[in-house]
Amino acid sequence: MKQIEVQIMGQSYLLGCPDGGEAQLREAVERVDAAMCKIRDAGKVKARDRIAVLASLNLAFDLAAQQAAVAAAPAAPVATSVADSVETDAKATQLIQKLDQALAGDGHLL
Repeated sequence: MKQIEVQIMGQSYLLGCPDGGEAQLREAVERVDAAMCKIRDAGKVKARDRIAVLASLNLAFDLAAQQAAVAAAPAAPVATSVADSVETDAKATQLIQKLDQALAGDGHLL
């Protein structure tokens, strides 16, 4: 297993990578970085750990939605069109807003 260095929200990480899995790992890092930067750039959440939790929840929510769509219509492609991406972004934004409301009273994490 080799190690690769990646950047997430401007911070370097050294990650273990199985042989032949570098492209897939780098794609996952890009998704996590984009999700975290989007939350950070919204300006409502400052603590890196809270940003990581929210990004993880968003990504897990998206994955569950994709799995449900596949289970409901196995032959249909999942999130391949621009309209699907826009709808997914809207759902993620709604989830972030709900999480912000739920966590609004918790300003004492760091």
